[in-house]
Amino acid sequence: MLIVEHEPFRDDRGFLMEAFNAAEFAKHPDVGLPSTFVQMNHSRSVKGVTRGLHFQWDPPMGKYMRVARGEAFLVAVDIRPGSPTLGEHVTVVANDENHLALWAPACFARGLATLSEIVDVEYFITGHYNGTAESGIKWNDPELGIDWPLEDGQVPIVSEKDSNAPSFREADTYS
Repeated sequence: MLIVEHEPFRDDRGFLMEAFNAAEFAKHPDVGLPSTFVQMNHSRSVKGVTRGLHFQWDPPMGKYMRVARGEAFLVAVDIRPGSPTLGEHVTVVANDENHLALWAPACFARGLATLSEIVDVEYFITGHYNGTAESGIKWNDPELGIDWPLEDGQVPIVSEKDSNAPSFREADTYS
């Protein structure tokens, strides 16, 4: 997992930023940044939506997630069997001002929580979607210890699929 910082070029008109540059990503093979993606997805969520934790094993799918508009809490959880960091997670609050992105390689479960009224998240993906080889982990599994940024009394908006996802221990991951 890696948090990627981008430097926008700003002037009085706004900014221009390279959200992805294959040559730059290829300079960092030590951290596993891919220089090729097969698909880009774009999701829009309203405030209070929580998505995830999702993963896919065939083909293995890594995701480079960035916020194009608004603000989101991005999370990636290590689900690699035998990993010394199995079950550990990385989080970042990414928005259209700080231009942070999160790289979560294959064998990591990913999710997000919307913090602004609307958030647009772009996902650069390393494997084509295969609905028969994807699954999830319950977003609020206490064993993972993710400190989701919920306001007092807030009940997140979660899909039925994500509400019914198995716990970390029950999930059929990459084992």
